Amino acid sequence: MSAVVRTVASEAPPHRGFRRFWVALKQLFHEFIGAIFGVLALFWLQNAFRAWSRDAAHWLIGASVFLAALMAVFSWTSFRAARRVQSP
Repeated sequence: MSAVVRTVASEAPPHRGFRRFWVALKQLFHEFIGAIFGVLALFWLQNAFRAWSRDAAHWLIGASVFLAALMAVFSWTSFRAARRVQSP
């Protein structure tokens, strides 16, 4: 005989009042910062393309691509942090 064991996950009570506002504010902050980093990534990518099309030094193109990738990673991690704010 196999016994089925069911566990009931205890769920946290819903946020109310100021706690609910604070969670929403933290999530909005992370999303806003993620959007800013995304715009900065596009800015650096545009600079890399401009340097490449004007036949600039290779290190300048590489630095712009590196900074664009770095800003994209920061944006991605900030949006992930915004998703994790929901859990207590």
